[in-house]
Amino acid sequence: MNPVIFLWIAGGLVAGVIGLSVYLTISGQRSAEEARLDAFAERGISVDENLSTKGGSVVSEWLSRKVAKTSWADKVSKELVQADLKMKPGEYLLILIVSVLVVAAFGFFLGSKSFLLALIGGFVGFLLPGIYIRSQKNRRLIKFNNQLGDMLSLMVNGLRAGFSTLQAMESVAKEMPPPISEEFRRVVQEVSLGVSTEKALDNLLRRIPSEDLDLVITAIKVQREVGGNLAEILDTISHTIRERVRIKGEIRVLTAQMKFSAQFLALLPAFVFVAILVINREYLLILIDPEANTPLPCGFIAIAVAILLSIIGYFVMNRFTKIEV
Repeated sequence: MNPVIFLWIAGGLVAGVIGLSVYLTISGQRSAEEARLDAFAERGISVDENLSTKGGSVVSEWLSRKVAKTSWADKVSKELVQADLKMKPGEYLLILIVSVLVVAAFGFFLGSKSFLLALIGGFVGFLLPGIYIRSQKNRRLIKFNNQLGDMLSLMVNGLRAGFSTLQAMESVAKEMPPPISEEFRRVVQEVSLGVSTEKALDNLLRRIPSEDLDLVITAIKVQREVGGNLAEILDTISHTIRERVRIKGEIRVLTAQMKFSAQFLALLPAFVFVAILVINREYLLILIDPEANTPLPCGFIAIAVAILLSIIGYFVMNRFTKIEV
């Protein structure tokens, strides 16, 4: 068998196994903290401390210990929580390393052992996990904000029926769909474990960095300190939030075409580059010929300028679509 074909097959199998393991880690496991919280809150029993070390490979556990208590780990942990991805910083670092190696190897062999394409592939592989996390975070935040108006209506009805604030939150955890039900269930569980309501709400705001949620939490805190009719306050906030959600939805519809155009135009050069490599490799590899007489072939400069212009164009077009409400 041709060695190149063999490497392609082997690389595809490795990438498939890695992708499957990542999928199972993300979708099939719950965080250790959440599992302990559920067990303690729902059954009222002590939970084995070893539960926090279950799950994950030996390599990911070793990486987690090495990066623990670093600013990078704190930042990644916060991003993972906001994206609702059940993994540790060490597991994310392992995925990041594998992504860099796999995409770099893909570019290396695709470009007939070109180190330039390997470098570009490694850079792309470095960006991919972060792009996925940010997309999951934004998708979850949008879904949460869209549910916030219905959540406030449910809380208002509960408060007017005689519920306490915590009971109203518990009804939200039982009646509303995810992700808002999951977040308020965690707030109720934290309070039942002895955490103050204010601290539990602050933790919620760290997990869901929403301006609308910040407004709701501020209103609840002020009401708990100085008193007042919380049901009426939340009812007024609910109307404001519903209007903001409606306007944001209209803006997303009006700017969807420009966002798609920005993404398409930014990715088009990369697709064309790969297509030419597959169809007529020698035609394109002349630009990056390592045996060229010049110390820096013009192809390197052309590729670098093309990448830079694509990135600048994407951010400029994407900036036009950001309208604050």
